[in-house]
Amino acid sequence: MDTHIPDWHLFRAFLAVVREGSLSGAARMLATTQPTMGRQVAALEASLGVKLFTRSIDGLSPTEAGLRLIPSAEAMAAAAETAWRSTSGKADEARGTVRITASEVIGGEVLPSLLTGFYSLYPQISVELVLSNRNEDLLRGDADIAVRMVRPSQAALVAKRIGNIDAGLYAHQHYLKKRPMPQCLYDLRQHAVSSP
Repeated sequence: MDTHIPDWHLFRAFLAVVREGSLSGAARMLATTQPTMGRQVAALEASLGVKLFTRSIDGLSPTEAGLRLIPSAEAMAAAAETAWRSTSGKADEARGTVRITASEVIGGEVLPSLLTGFYSLYPQISVELVLSNRNEDLLRGDADIAVRMVRPSQAALVAKRIGNIDAGLYAHQHYLKKRPMPQCLYDLRQHAVSSP
């Protein structure tokens, strides 16, 4: 085994800082101290020879090198959890917290009934539903799952089509007396289109 590979606990600290956005938040998440988090991140940066975070008024943000490391670190975390479950007799118990982000419409109208069924199957999993009309950054750890209306542009993400949503455009008859009925999407450029 290569002794130059950093210990798992350093990658675990890195992921906690990514998810929480600060050393103090990561320390609370892992039930340790902020200086310990700082030392572990510094040790990982020294071992890898790259800077993993930049400071901003919003906290710590991953650098390009940090963003590239996230998928591998998350795979390590998943492997560690799988190993723990398989050796502790918990292999069949799904548990933990999953953060799902979705638009306000999807999160408020579509997901609640689906999540009710999910909860009845997996009562040990806590679901945090984050409603936002902006695309949260999964690579930064803002959420675990995103329900989006567009295909993600980040190659590290796995995308799966889960369904269709019918949409309709409506106009008052007085409006259509002044403007022609659109025959295709291109025709909408000549119309006043707004959303509720």
